[in-house]
Amino acid sequence: MEQPTVLIIADDADFARAIMGRWQSERQVPAFTLMSSDLWSGASGAVFELAVVGQVRSGRLGSILKALDASSVPVLHLAGDAGGAQQVRANHPRVLVLHTHDGWPDSLVVVAGELLRRVELQARVRKAEQAAAAAQRNAALGRYMLDMRHGLNNALTSVLGNAELLLLEPGAFSPQVRDQLETIHNMALRMHEILQRFSSLESELQFAEKASQSENRAASHVSATGT
Repeated sequence: MEQPTVLIIADDADFARAIMGRWQSERQVPAFTLMSSDLWSGASGAVFELAVVGQVRSGRLGSILKALDASSVPVLHLAGDAGGAQQVRANHPRVLVLHTHDGWPDSLVVVAGELLRRVELQARVRKAEQAAAAAQRNAALGRYMLDMRHGLNNALTSVLGNAELLLLEPGAFSPQVRDQLETIHNMALRMHEILQRFSSLESELQFAEKASQSENRAASHVSATGT
């Protein structure tokens, strides 16, 4: 995954500065989008992998968390007191709530880093599943084409054989009919050559199936181990 973006929503500028300053000591630092509670209402098109919500003015927290609930991204909220934390957990069970305490930036950045790694892991699993599904579709199409190749080869063999037999009797047809027979013969030969190119399709199909199986195993391993 490319550099993730963390959305920070808070009406206290020191909150965002504390998070960004603490994150600078980490090996991987995300990009940040900062918003006050007033600006959030117009940010429905914002793209981010994690939302961190701090203290906002009265009456705004519920609507912000409700909007974030509709997204699939993880949400962290730093609650100012136990009562506020309990209320958020009751109304928004998907939101992960942390308490304000000495050293809270350390705890928040550690938890946020784990959430971003989980987001990256899920993206990798989805990508592997999509690649496996595409390989399976291609494999099914390849098998169908191989099956059709045998039928077309049989039909072309009959056309070629009959055309060659007719061309062995030069005086039996008018020049115009003979030209038409030669055209049929030549076009049948060309179609036969095209079908022969599908002979390499079988090995490519086997390779695609093996790749699909490997990707499926990798995706299953990632899902099971979380690494």
